[in-house]
Amino acid sequence: MPDKPMLILIAGPYRSGTDGDAQAMAANLARLEAAAWPVFATGHLPVIGEWIALPVLRSAGAGPTDPLADQVLYPTADRLLARCDAVLRLPGDSAGADQDVATARRLGLPVYHDVAEIPRRIPRETA
Repeated sequence: MPDKPMLILIAGPYRSGTDGDAQAMAANLARLEAAAWPVFATGHLPVIGEWIALPVLRSAGAGPTDPLADQVLYPTADRLLARCDAVLRLPGDSAGADQDVATARRLGLPVYHDVAEIPRRIPRETA
C-alpha cells in the first residue's frame, strides 16, 4: 500500500472521434471526469491533462480545435506525466491517450486500465 497519495493521470479520448464537435468533446471530458471520484476514493489524487491544457489554450485565445491545440494538449500531458505517479487509461480510441501510456511506460510508471487495479490507500488527512 502506497504511503503517500499518487498523482494519477486519467487518460482517454477527448478530441478523438469528435470531428471537432464541441458537444462530443464535452461528453468525452465528462467521461474522463467521471473517473475522478473513483480515483480519489482510492486515496489518490486524479488529474486530467485537459484541466490544465484548456485554460492554457483559452489564455492564448485558442480552443481545442485551433491549430495551436496540438502544441498545447500533447506537451501538457507530457509535462504532467513527468510529475505523475501512474496513469489510468480509460477505454476508447485515442492517439493522445496511447501516447500518454507509452510515455508512462518509458518513465516506468504503472498503467492501470480499471480503478479496481489501483492500490487503495488509507488517507491520513485530518479535518
